[in-house]
Amino acid sequence: MPARHSARFSPAAAAAASAAPRQRAGRPLIAYPLAALAAAGIEAVVLAKPDSELPPLGCPIVREPELPRHPLCGIVAALRGARGRAVIAIACDMPLADPALLAHLAAATDPLLVPVLGGRLQPLQARYGPELRPRLETALEREEPLRRTVESLSPHLLGSEELSRFGDPERLLLNVNNGEDLRRAELALAERRTTG
Repeated sequence: MPARHSARFSPAAAAAASAAPRQRAGRPLIAYPLAALAAAGIEAVVLAKPDSELPPLGCPIVREPELPRHPLCGIVAALRGARGRAVIAIACDMPLADPALLAHLAAATDPLLVPVLGGRLQPLQARYGPELRPRLETALEREEPLRRTVESLSPHLLGSEELSRFGDPERLLLNVNNGEDLRRAELALAERRTTG
């Protein structure tokens, strides 16, 4: 097991806290990325809107501002609370996150380390260094799109070849946004339970 990164914070619910109450295999969807963070030795802090219903999580919950409703809101709130440390952002609806990939992100020294899949940045499972906070705050004030903001910050990219070291990139970065995503996640979770 990798060394514990107690100086890291993860806004595990920064992007989609409203998805947290959904159950998969008897567990809230948010429990899966939180378990992956714990297995990676990364301290989790969940960020959620004030009106988000969350199950008991066993980690601190920080209520981010009601407005704007933007994924950068959680990332910026996490950086503000991280006391100058890097943040590993992971959306609450990414049930197939891999602990080894999360540990890799936590151990990186790049200010911004972002997976890319099919030519698209995946900024909701990424590393954000504290030096990015002023530029992210400005982008949030302007409500700039997250991907455009991340692209403008010249991130170090983790491509499919590098991601493959941790498993199937499509699975690692699966974000449950619709019924088809949910079906794919349920199948992968069932397979994971049967293969150990």
